[in-house]
Amino acid sequence: MLINFDQQPDHARVWVYQTNRPLTGAEAVFIQKNLEAQTTNWGAHGQPLVGSVRVLHNRFVVVAVDETQSLPSGCSIDASTRWLKDLGAEMNLDFFDRSVAYLDGNDVKTLNLNELKIAVVEGRLTPETSVFNNLVPTIGTFRQGWRIKAADSWLKKYFKAQNVSVNG
Repeated sequence: MLINFDQQPDHARVWVYQTNRPLTGAEAVFIQKNLEAQTTNWGAHGQPLVGSVRVLHNRFVVVAVDETQSLPSGCSIDASTRWLKDLGAEMNLDFFDRSVAYLDGNDVKTLNLNELKIAVVEGRLTPETSVFNNLVPTIGTFRQGWRIKAADSWLKKYFKAQNVSVNG
């Protein structure tokens, strides 16, 4: 059963998928409509799941389910992953991109892990840079801590290393 994303309670479980490239406006609309249709019929063990989906920043797909209504099963979670794999194959997209996504002005940019040290040295990635924490487990943590300062994320080790090499 599809509900509006903003109506999901803070305890709802969430999965954040990141695309390997920016989406066009038409692609974002297509993905949103496709996943809404899938979510409308999403279920586990014959019970409808109360789910939501939202495409954000033309780069992220967020899927949520209120587990207090019905618990998703391994098969239903696999089904939602399959939706994205199928869409990715159809659209030549990877929804499972593991690069670091950050805001550069109003633009979402990404860095491969092997580019992080260089980006810190060059000043493209600073402790104040807004990065996206795609590992948030619930809508509440998504709302409060999806976008965080790089210094408050696992990336802080790169800034400490930079300070050591500059000062040491």
